[in-house]
Amino acid sequence: MRYVNGMRGSAVVVVVASAALGMVGCQPGGGGADTGDGGVTPPGPVSSAASSSAASTPKPGSSSSGSSTPSASAPPSSAPAHGGSAATCSAGSLKASARQAAVRPAGTGTGAAVVEFTNVSGRTCVLKGHPTVAGAGNGSPEMNVPLTVKPTGAAAPVKVAPDGKAWVKLTFVQVQGEADGYCVSGSAPVVYPTMVVRLPGSGAHQVALDDGQFAECDDTVTVTAVSAVRPS
Repeated sequence: MRYVNGMRGSAVVVVVASAALGMVGCQPGGGGADTGDGGVTPPGPVSSAASSSAASTPKPGSSSSGSSTPSASAPPSSAPAHGGSAATCSAGSLKASARQAAVRPAGTGTGAAVVEFTNVSGRTCVLKGHPTVAGAGNGSPEMNVPLTVKPTGAAAPVKVAPDGKAWVKLTFVQVQGEADGYCVSGSAPVVYPTMVVRLPGSGAHQVALDDGQFAECDDTVTVTAVSAVRPS
């Protein structure tokens, strides 16, 4: 995180809500149904881990089997879905957060980030597919800059139990060099305070890194499909 934490006063372009307004406005139409897979600008309410406090923890569900002695409950789980009638997770059933990935391209920008989705509802639900991604300012998810997304890996439905988790990994074009840094392509590095990550059928979620901001080149990101296994 040398680039992100050490260069906030540099000449690197810092994308905030006002800059995003200049580059990309709201999608045409000003708000449609939140069920399509196309586009990144969320047409409805956006779940935000960046500009609001975490959602309150749901009440634990009652156990369906009796026990003669108290014991720790089994950890929540997520797993590839194999049939069953679980519905797709709604936006409101998910809490999203992000951290810089341990395995990332060499350089001085963010490189890669892991986005974690926690099922905060009381019911098992299903996540699926590859996300779309846009850079945004703090507190302004509707004003964003859609990134070019390159999906990688096969997509399969992932069943997420209450309090269970699923993940996607975002790998950016890395910033090189110290000071202001540079992009191999010749473009200028860009810094976004937050990203808006949208899952097919599960809404758009605004996330900030737990340490620093998203520094990347070329507004291009490679994304994995939703996984029951935490990426490194």
